[in-house]
Amino acid sequence: MICILGGTFDPVHFGHLRPALDVQQALEIPCMQLIPCRVPPHRDPPQGSPEQRLKLLRLAVEDEPALHIDTRELGRDGPSYMVDTLKSLRAEIGEESLCLALGLDALLGLESWDRWREIANLCHLVVMQRPGRQWPTQGELAELVSKARTGSLRQLHERPAGCVFGVPVTQMAVSSTQIRELLAAGKSPRFLLPNAVLKRIKQERWYAS
Repeated sequence: MICILGGTFDPVHFGHLRPALDVQQALEIPCMQLIPCRVPPHRDPPQGSPEQRLKLLRLAVEDEPALHIDTRELGRDGPSYMVDTLKSLRAEIGEESLCLALGLDALLGLESWDRWREIANLCHLVVMQRPGRQWPTQGELAELVSKARTGSLRQLHERPAGCVFGVPVTQMAVSSTQIRELLAAGKSPRFLLPNAVLKRIKQERWYAS
């Protein structure tokens, strides 16, 4: 089984890393693949360049064998559509189980993603659950989730795609926006991100005002 987690990682922080590790352990797989996005289709362009964000992500996971980096989106021109990433992975792995980890907020907005119905057929959706959020309750997405949702890890491992599986993850109220704002204001974001990442940011004066 392969499971991926995409993001801008602008910059990477513990709110990305700990949930990724939670999912890796819950799925009982050797590692998670973190995929930094080059051009996000649904938000403003990242403040950090692709090269900067990749350097920081590598520093963040260099001592954690359960978290790997896949750079395929950084080498692709145009918007980084997840459906294209999943298609390229599917072409490589054949009928092996493929999972996309995403937060419940992202799941609720899935219908706004490019070719979102294809995504549901290309992979399993592994939903990172935090307390206080509701699963979709109406519309086509709610119907899809209702039919595909399972609590069976065995199904995820045995089928190539098509399931929706929830994983409780550590609740961490950390955001890249918060970190960028602290850095721009000359304040410290220590304890929100790995020390090695913060050290490089300070050395290079990235995200400073």
